[in-house]
Amino acid sequence: MIQTTFPDRAVMAELLAKMLWEIKAVHFNAETPYKYASGIMSPVYIDCRKLLSFPRVRSTVMDFAASTLLRDAGFEQFDCIAGGETAGIPFAALLADRLGLPMIYVRKKPKGHGRNAQIEGDMKEGARVLIIEDLTTAGGSMFTFIDAIRAAGGIVDHGMALFFYGIFQEAHQRFANGKVQFHHIATWREVLAIAKEQKLFDDKTLQEVEAFLDAPLAWSARNGGVSELSL
Repeated sequence: MIQTTFPDRAVMAELLAKMLWEIKAVHFNAETPYKYASGIMSPVYIDCRKLLSFPRVRSTVMDFAASTLLRDAGFEQFDCIAGGETAGIPFAALLADRLGLPMIYVRKKPKGHGRNAQIEGDMKEGARVLIIEDLTTAGGSMFTFIDAIRAAGGIVDHGMALFFYGIFQEAHQRFANGKVQFHHIATWREVLAIAKEQKLFDDKTLQEVEAFLDAPLAWSARNGGVSELSL
């Protein structure tokens, strides 16, 4: 099934933010911050994998992803869709089905036995590949997959995350340096806007979350986390 309708970008972002709250995929906790793999301490946490458990939500989000790509990248720009291990794999399968394209997936590292493969599926030499993940913080994990695809002879000019943190300048620099056009549907700003509109938390919590979004590394450092990200 190929999606050919094009909702307004702001509408898609707002609806995805609402869906994430509705399925309880978003968590705010300024008193006991969450620690990310990067060492950042944060008052916000999101689990986009929960989208898979809600068919109506899942279908709508994949419609939004297809619309975003067709509008921003083009209609005939990809030969296959790649999912990154592990959260990106089901979304790659869903998006490939939406766009009528083959699907592959990429391991974080070669599996260490058998063919020692890092890429599973059929990718032709010179194939134009879109890599998709459920979310991206600063782009580091996505480039692990992009580098593997490029090393295997694929061409990666575009990457997509359903949800983009949108608060780290390092992310924009990484995609620019890596010559990858990055696409996404919603960010933390839309999620915070819904929390404010629906009064989901007390004012102090919302203020702390906004302070984190405005200066995430400074907030992290004040709360025992790292104060910089390495590219």
